[in-house]
Amino acid sequence: MLNILKAVWILFWAALLTLTLFLPIVIAALAGRSGNAAFFGTQVYAWCILKLTGIRLRVSGREHIDPTQRYVILSNHASYFDPPALVLALGLQYRWVIKKELRKVPLFGLALETSRNLFIDRARGSDALESIKRGVAQLPEGTSILIFPEGTRSWDGQLLPLKKGGFVIARDGKLPILPVTIRGSHDRLPKGTAAFSPGIIDIVIHPPVVTAGREVEEVREEVKGIIEDALLTE
Repeated sequence: MLNILKAVWILFWAALLTLTLFLPIVIAALAGRSGNAAFFGTQVYAWCILKLTGIRLRVSGREHIDPTQRYVILSNHASYFDPPALVLALGLQYRWVIKKELRKVPLFGLALETSRNLFIDRARGSDALESIKRGVAQLPEGTSILIFPEGTRSWDGQLLPLKKGGFVIARDGKLPILPVTIRGSHDRLPKGTAAFSPGIIDIVIHPPVVTAGREVEEVREEVKGIIEDALLTE
């Protein structure tokens, strides 16, 4: 019964916040070319969701971020709490590279689209990747992109194989990768349930990884090791 009440609680507030913030976010997005003001609206949403569910963030490694640098941010992904945690923890302007199916979600999808996030059709393979590269090149100066390279949430919190798309985008765009490890989110809200558990989520920001002049596989293995080592060190 308690789990049902928790699920109802988080779904109710997620729906209410979406309805409340949808119009301000869309207006902010349409009023400004950069999408920066709309991103602030997502930070408000994230703060409210985490507060209402009793989630506290413990962030380390912010000193590794150069606020003037554009990054390809790559993070592990095991929970619906990961996106709001990252929005608040990183302190960076960035846009998501997200699956096109989210565009169809009422209100939420439109807010994502008008906020200049990039949608990827994974069925289109290399064509989709080229489309994302063009979208990245059109983002405002200093705006990073964030990708969950596993492609989906992990069922058990362990790191899944990393898809190479984000690494190709970083290499071809001559952008450094900012690896991020999220620990504890799987325990707070596992995949397959809406019953959350209040507690701490750790966000570990690692030193950037240079991609220029390097092979994609070499960089992928390095980033995988960085994220995985921190994931196993609790």
